[in-house]
Amino acid sequence: MVWIAVAALLGGILYGLSGLQLAPVSLLTQNSQLVLYALMFLVGISVGLNKDVLRRIRSYQLRVLVIPAGVVAGSLAGGLVCSLITGLPVNQGTAIASGLGWYSLSGVMLTEMAGAHLGSITFLSNLLREILSFFSIPWVSRHLNFYTCIAPAGATSEDTTLPMMIRYTNEETVVLSVFNGVLCSALVPFLIRACYRFL
Repeated sequence: MVWIAVAALLGGILYGLSGLQLAPVSLLTQNSQLVLYALMFLVGISVGLNKDVLRRIRSYQLRVLVIPAGVVAGSLAGGLVCSLITGLPVNQGTAIASGLGWYSLSGVMLTEMAGAHLGSITFLSNLLREILSFFSIPWVSRHLNFYTCIAPAGATSEDTTLPMMIRYTNEETVVLSVFNGVLCSALVPFLIRACYRFL
């Protein structure tokens, strides 16, 4: 999955540099928002089809919100610190971090809101978060605890990094991981807009 994402990024860069204008690619770039809505719809379907996960999540009640709240707070704090280190405005640093690892959505959103430069930084930052999650989850599960494995994954804990959760944690953590991913994915568009416009 990671190699496919990197290959797609490099392919897009080469396509952009080539000057080609292929009709299917132009259609996708002109309707990028519709593609993102379709992606969010498909994520919703995958969650809705897994009724056992939804039933297990309900049994946790309000305690289930602790992990997503920590993931969001930690990500925003990280974005704030990085903006101070790099010299980016605080609204941009926190908006980048608000992607919570969902590089496709956050990259496109910030490209539309602030231009290709910030969109590219957002895409690469969130892609790097996902890549680092694959390497950090095994270490975190051994040296800290299973719940902490959800934090580096962020919004990806329901899909791309879920196999790592299944392999290195237990069933309860996997259920919480799915819930965290669903909630964080739902929050990403709102967090990006709020951080970029109001901070």
